Amino acid sequence: MVLANGRSHSGEGAEHSYVDLGDSARVALMITPQGRGGFAEQLHEALTRLVHVLEAQPQPMRITVQTVFLRDAADQPECARILAEFYGPHPPVTNFLRQAPCDGAALAIEAWAIGGPDVKVEHFGPHVMAVSYDSVRWTYCAGFTPPENGRGIYSQTLEALGRMRAGLAEAGSRFEQVVRTWYYLGSITELEGEHQRYQELNRARTDFYHDLRFNCSLLDPNVPRGVYPASTGIGMAGPGLVLSCLALETRRDDVFLLPLENPQQTPAYAYHPRYSPQSPKFSRAVALVLGDYVTAWISGTASIVNSETWHVGDVERQTEQTITNIERLIAPENFGMHGVPGAGASLHDLAKIRVYLKRKKDLAKCRAICERRFGPVPVIYAVADICRPELLVEIEGVAFARYKRGQRLAHAG
Repeated sequence: MVLANGRSHSGEGAEHSYVDLGDSARVALMITPQGRGGFAEQLHEALTRLVHVLEAQPQPMRITVQTVFLRDAADQPECARILAEFYGPHPPVTNFLRQAPCDGAALAIEAWAIGGPDVKVEHFGPHVMAVSYDSVRWTYCAGFTPPENGRGIYSQTLEALGRMRAGLAEAGSRFEQVVRTWYYLGSITELEGEHQRYQELNRARTDFYHDLRFNCSLLDPNVPRGVYPASTGIGMAGPGLVLSCLALETRRDDVFLLPLENPQQTPAYAYHPRYSPQSPKFSRAVALVLGDYVTAWISGTASIVNSETWHVGDVERQTEQTITNIERLIAPENFGMHGVPGAGASLHDLAKIRVYLKRKKDLAKCRAICERRFGPVPVIYAVADICRPELLVEIEGVAFARYKRGQRLAHAG
């Protein structure tokens, strides 16, 4: 079995999934406290549950990267102090986000753990970590922010991207090897000059990516060059900016990457300028075929068909359309259309999802649909503005499935 979900101590849904990839194993944890005491009490509850999950696994596991969703930014210093005491000298790389859990908790934690006999972990400061096993090396970057110097979001984005590139270089990696990015932007739809802040972020991203050729050496022979990482660009409270990414290096000849686009959607990088003078440079998903397994990183996905928002004002229909977009994106039929039959996944292959809701009041309606469509997948629901004012929900996730080798199409020509 590639994926198994574990239920929470209260019996309410799944809070973790175990992914067996043969040479290594992953655990995805999505923990929101049940109690409603003070901040420290809720954080200790979440960490206790995290320990219980890891101790129950068949092999030792180590947390590599985590994201902490905070209701109140004033709690971040206390949160950082408690986490530093909890993890000791070798903590995971961490994002602190001003995105309140939808159910009223003071915080929620998403964490990824890895285990395996040959796994090697290297630390390169507080924001960069590398994980190696079986001739594959992952570099995790988290918590990169620009200095608070009053400059516009275009300059701030370039500064943060430059810092993240330097962090990758310190770990012996390069930005061209990035397969997944996250851009968390405060006041994402507000105007800054003549354009929305998200549009200014897109301008900076376009300029930074201009001379980059992402992972061309790892692409399937059928894939055209000039692709982009999977990505999420999502709002958060306040004026800040936080960047995170995942990079991949390997020389194995049974590993390749496949950028995926949804046949029902215009690629984001091909959007008309009316949506953003510089289009968002990302792929709808990026799939990794590694030996006999497929991992698909699903970008932030919303109720968009072709390039238009559907079901304006209706969170239930937007949620259904968003999930349908994800289902079509990772389906075996879409992998086949991209030249890789034998690969693909279903909604039940998702190891975890994040659901971003513009309005806290929509939680019950959205959650009911997600539970029906996804099943018991580990999930965090967080309040966050979305890049278009009329969008009410956005969902991202990671899917794991088996790859039936031998069915892949031969290189055309």
